[in-house]
Amino acid sequence: MFEGFEVLYVEDDPQVRESLVQTLELAGLNVRAFESAEALLAAFVPGQPSVVVSDVRLPGMDGVALLERLLLLDATLPVVLVTGHGDVAMAVRAMRIGAYDFIEKPFSPERFVDTVQRAIEKRLLRAAVDDLREQLQAKSGIEAVLLGRSPAMEQVRARILRLANTNADVMILGETGTGKELVARCLHDHSKRRDRHFVAINCGGLPETLFESELLGHESGAFTSAAKRRIGKLEHANGGTLLLDEIETMPITLQIKLLRVLQERKLERLGSNEEVKLDVRVVAATKSDLLALSDEGKFRADLYYRLNVAVLELPPLRQRREDIPLLFEHFMVQAAERYGCERPELHPAKLRELMGHDWPGNVREIRNAADRYVLEGGSEVVIPGAPENGALSLAQQVELVEKALIEQALTRQGGNVQRVIETLGVPKKTLYDKLHRHGIALERFRSGGN
Repeated sequence: MFEGFEVLYVEDDPQVRESLVQTLELAGLNVRAFESAEALLAAFVPGQPSVVVSDVRLPGMDGVALLERLLLLDATLPVVLVTGHGDVAMAVRAMRIGAYDFIEKPFSPERFVDTVQRAIEKRLLRAAVDDLREQLQAKSGIEAVLLGRSPAMEQVRARILRLANTNADVMILGETGTGKELVARCLHDHSKRRDRHFVAINCGGLPETLFESELLGHESGAFTSAAKRRIGKLEHANGGTLLLDEIETMPITLQIKLLRVLQERKLERLGSNEEVKLDVRVVAATKSDLLALSDEGKFRADLYYRLNVAVLELPPLRQRREDIPLLFEHFMVQAAERYGCERPELHPAKLRELMGHDWPGNVREIRNAADRYVLEGGSEVVIPGAPENGALSLAQQVELVEKALIEQALTRQGGNVQRVIETLGVPKKTLYDKLHRHGIALERFRSGGN
């Protein structure tokens, strides 16, 4: 995962320098060593995939002064300082200036390597978050509403755009929290009906006694409390779109009347014999298997087959994990603006937690998690009750993060392999090996050749 990253190490003692360079290289890290702060500054390039490790006591410019200079050049650069026993006060001051961490001598090779690897993870994550923010700012149209770079979400967006300008009624299938109402709004907003009403009704949120009046409307005097005419939801949506959410909860008696409206595109208000012509697209949303319900006699089979023509199936979040960082960042931005809070940094351990969770509540759950994270200033556990290492092993989580980082770079560079190689700092063969292992198709990202 750290291929292409470089550790810039400053140590004036040749024996110590050689020993610790060897320690880092044995851990699989690329190292470039310098004998002075001035030598490092002469070679330093801001923004490159690198971290700095420096001894505090150096001839000429010391480690703390080097830290200050480096942060002026690259404010997000992780810098680790190596201190002697008597330098703790100096190290504390360095942490206040902005050092990532410090290690007090003597230390074990394992602790040294672990600290450097965590610094690299921070740099990787910062680059990923910056990419995500740029992508969020650059998005427009349907991509700004239905976020995600996964093949599953690309297919959903493409299908919405194909169906939008047809008059076909649509059934949206998806678990709780997958964004069924948002998809219905996208269908409306990208259709010729966009200038007319979009009307949403939750079929499970109305008493059965009011349902028929709510959907079809009524005339004055149609029943005891009907003091005046009321236009129903179907008629109000005339020329536009009507969303029937949780349609599986619609009473059977009303399903019969809805089927007739869908077939004839006409309705009669309660208490009226006059027909009202309708030009309305009906979108039905459900988390249930309507065919199974119809087999059990709990949903009318004829209505099911009438609605089951154009179908949009929304993937659960656990099937598109590569979209998790983008969604979490998006909801953090929204939460910070809504609550007037500073947006906290997303640490590598938190990202692994996010990627490892199964998200049974889907997008709604990740939005709530982002809100909590912002409100707690980044100190709260993102997912209450989740296992410490998530539902996936550490190796699986690392693989998912690596895939997400590669896809971010491909998206940002329009699929241009050479620019991606330069951005990630990996050899061409290594990149292609990783593309093959992760099943990443370059064609999805290309915007005009390689």
